Amino acid sequence: MAGTLLGMPGPWAEDYREPSDPYTTKIGGLPDWPLPINADLLRCALCAGQLCLVAQVYAPLSQHRTLFVLGCISPECGTVCRVLRVQNIADLDSSQRKQPASDGEVPCANVSDDEDVGDMDFEQLGKALFEAGTAASNTKRKKPRKKRQNKAPSSSLHPKPTALVQNDVPGDLVPCFYIYAQEESSSLDLSAICSSYSSLSLKEAGSDVEDPSQPEEAWEKEHYEYDKALTADRTYLKFKKRLDAYPEQCFRYSYGGRPILAAVDEINPGNCRLCGRPRQFEMQLMPPLLYFLQEALGERRHLVEKWDWMTLIVYTCSESCSVEIEQAKSNMGWIIAEEAVVAQCEASMPVQPGFFS
Repeated sequence: MAGTLLGMPGPWAEDYREPSDPYTTKIGGLPDWPLPINADLLRCALCAGQLCLVAQVYAPLSQHRTLFVLGCISPECGTVCRVLRVQNIADLDSSQRKQPASDGEVPCANVSDDEDVGDMDFEQLGKALFEAGTAASNTKRKKPRKKRQNKAPSSSLHPKPTALVQNDVPGDLVPCFYIYAQEESSSLDLSAICSSYSSLSLKEAGSDVEDPSQPEEAWEKEHYEYDKALTADRTYLKFKKRLDAYPEQCFRYSYGGRPILAAVDEINPGNCRLCGRPRQFEMQLMPPLLYFLQEALGERRHLVEKWDWMTLIVYTCSESCSVEIEQAKSNMGWIIAEEAVVAQCEASMPVQPGFFS
């Protein structure tokens, strides 16, 4: 997929436990499984507690598929997450396109009935269906979230849901709100900003007078540490600028694209457990998601305080494989595969005060 789709906050769910369907994109609430799930996949690998839904993202390619990001809210665990890819082995065609939940309520994907889907690029089809799924999420509630008078830094926040007070939030899940898609502007260019930042930093470094009494080995070590810090600062700066451009973005989606890193890390997502092919980037969760959840939880925000990540990066099979035919036969064509998620946390960030400034 050439561009990046941003998951933007839509309306709060009237009831955090309200069911939707696996074609809905949302944050929190209850996951909408299209097939029975092995209970072991829903338990934390550290404390064996029940995992709760962090994000559910309908992301079809040539087949219906949904990504479920799960997290542990146990205070002992912190950032422990799991990503499950749930996919149908049947290829999508014009007769299998998802229809609105109720007539006239949800717009369909922008794919005409007389268009030959077989001639479409799968990435274009995936983008169209993803946008349709998020449009469905956004129209589930008649009233959009209204803006509050008191604003959080650089972001206009929406009110807590009125149907549930803070103390009514169930203990085994987090508040639920729906998501709509917005395409990131391709005109956003950070190269000049980062280049200027780099030049300024190098100029400042070059102005230092070298101490001839300092051992060469010590100077080389110091120079290496400086270069490392400079690279980290530039990486974080690019992350911050992308976030500042759309300060309410809850996640970024770009199948086969590149993530924006919050820290300089060497990431090895490994290979698909089903087919053995390499995994590739598909999406990442962003900090505003945590802010909205904490605001909704109020006095119970401690449930997610251990989630200290700046971004959760999801990697999935580069072939989006569906080789578990036997599993699919017993589950109406659906298969499930565990994918990889990488957390970049605040502890690894360079010191930059005023993240939302």
